[in-house]
Amino acid sequence: MLDFKNRIKQLRIQKSLTQDQAAQRLWVTKSTISAYEMGTKYPSLDMLIKLAAMYNVTTDYLLGVDKKRQIDITGLTPKQVEIINILIDELKKDRS
Repeated sequence: MLDFKNRIKQLRIQKSLTQDQAAQRLWVTKSTISAYEMGTKYPSLDMLIKLAAMYNVTTDYLLGVDKKRQIDITGLTPKQVEIINILIDELKKDRS
């Protein structure tokens, strides 16, 4: 669970949300979000699922079980999905 606090903070920042804004979306207090990000409190299973849905990741990713992030391609055309896959392949080549 060490990665959990870092991942939810990183995801919140990537979505340009303040702790207040994240709290409002999840119907919790800012101090709850702060406690999650500091690692002094952990979410219930229900809240973990809500966090994953809000940040568009899997619960396994939040918990550090899965190191890969998922990309939501819902609503994209097959051509758009193909373009994304090509871009990902090219980006991976640049890292090699």
